[in-house]
Amino acid sequence: MGLVAAGLPGLAALGALLFTWMQVGQASKELRISEQGQITTRFNTAIGNLGSQSLDIRLGGIYALRRIMEDSARDHPAVVSVLSAFAQEHAGSSTESLKEPFDDLTKALGNRPKPDVQAAIDTLARRNPDRDAGAVIDLSKTDLRHLRFPGEAAIRLPRVVLIEADLRQASLTGADLRAANLYSAHLDNAWLDKANLQGAALYRASLAGAALWGANLRGVDRTCGEQGPTKRGECVDLHDSQLSGADLRNAKLSDVNLQHAFLQSADLRGADLTRANLAGAHFSGAKLAGVKLEGAKRDGATGLPNER
Repeated sequence: MGLVAAGLPGLAALGALLFTWMQVGQASKELRISEQGQITTRFNTAIGNLGSQSLDIRLGGIYALRRIMEDSARDHPAVVSVLSAFAQEHAGSSTESLKEPFDDLTKALGNRPKPDVQAAIDTLARRNPDRDAGAVIDLSKTDLRHLRFPGEAAIRLPRVVLIEADLRQASLTGADLRAANLYSAHLDNAWLDKANLQGAALYRASLAGAALWGANLRGVDRTCGEQGPTKRGECVDLHDSQLSGADLRNAKLSDVNLQHAFLQSADLRGADLTRANLAGAHFSGAKLAGVKLEGAKRDGATGLPNER
């Protein structure tokens, strides 16, 4: 009897501890439900703001969605899909923009994306891609001429879909564009220096005059090599592009137009240059100026100087 009496305080303390633990667990559950409810309310309000006639209210909706994306990994994919659809709908059509002659930068500054479109794309580019959970950023057939990203934050757009997009003179310096779909995209005179384009699909893309020095283009795909010479007009256009120091290892560049391209110190090891046109390409005179061609396929390629 004495032992039972002695143990009662301990049992009481254990019971009190268990009760407290259950209360804390219930409170935590209720807090999570409350927080999720608040996020849902914020999300619905932000979505409503995107449809406003007022630019300021639309911008407020975009910035609210940015905060939700940062606060809630669960809602991150939904925000990515919403902002992608918003940008694609409001950016303007590349079908129309490509009909206009491409003037110099000073004359064409008025063709920059609208502020709300810029804010939406900027939000998408600053997100954490690891949270996407399959959400796709699709900006196909959009007019994104002179796209710019303010600040120093990284531009993270891996797997972005930019089919037939107009990105002429866009600034994408250092952008993460791994496995991006750039089918028939127009990137003439765009800034892609130090960008990561590893594994990107470039079939029929135009990068004439683009700045690509120090860019990673390892394994870029796809040229018209598998289609044969009859499709050369649909190959990637890289004429006059700046490729000095670019990493082009194992890139598929058969039938590609590389006329007058700058290739000093570029790494083309293992690249497929079959029937590529390198007439007038810059290699610092007759020497290859550090260009690495070991294992590259060069059957039918024109314009390559003799290696010394």
